[in-house]
Amino acid sequence: MRFHVITLFPEVIDAYTQASILGRAQKEGKISVKTRQLRLTAGNKWGKVDERPYGGGPGMVLRAEPVIKAVQKIRRGKKIPVLITSAGGKPFTNAFAKKLSKQKEVIIVCGRYEGIDARAKKILKAEEISVGPYILTGGEVPALAIIDATARQLNGVLGKFESLEERRVASHDVYTRPDTLIYHSKKYLVPKVLLSGHHAKIDMQRSKRRSGRRG
Repeated sequence: MRFHVITLFPEVIDAYTQASILGRAQKEGKISVKTRQLRLTAGNKWGKVDERPYGGGPGMVLRAEPVIKAVQKIRRGKKIPVLITSAGGKPFTNAFAKKLSKQKEVIIVCGRYEGIDARAKKILKAEEISVGPYILTGGEVPALAIIDATARQLNGVLGKFESLEERRVASHDVYTRPDTLIYHSKKYLVPKVLLSGHHAKIDMQRSKRRSGRRG
């Protein structure tokens, strides 16, 4: 799967996606993450891509033209879905990530400042996506969340020792060695059932803990 990210800060996207699991997946050709500097389609010698909002108000707004041109250069006539990161967008979920993973390519436009001129969304038939009920300084972190959650749904991206948590019976509480942890003279123990080797009981315990968290 190929991810195209349009951003003012490609170095932010590159630093994360070239490391760890995503970096390995790229080297193995399972995914591709390509960044495009929005200023390259600014249409002026200064690389200026923002303007004051009509109607007044604080902050700046990303102009529609640079965004549209950047997307067109990637699409080149192909029908590639476009996502725009926005605090007011559709909530991003694991189910959405799984659906998105069926696409061969996707374009993610990182929002910035007060947002993107609404006409860009209309012209590109883009979908606005939010990764949570909070405001961030830019759309790079949301874009990375979308890439990460989607890429891990693809076969072969997760290595031998990783697996999709949603496919396993597991509580949010996990333990490893040592089985007895001493902190400020107090002992913190691993639940006995996890040390028993009785897999049926272990799964039952984990399932109870997980359902309890959801209730």
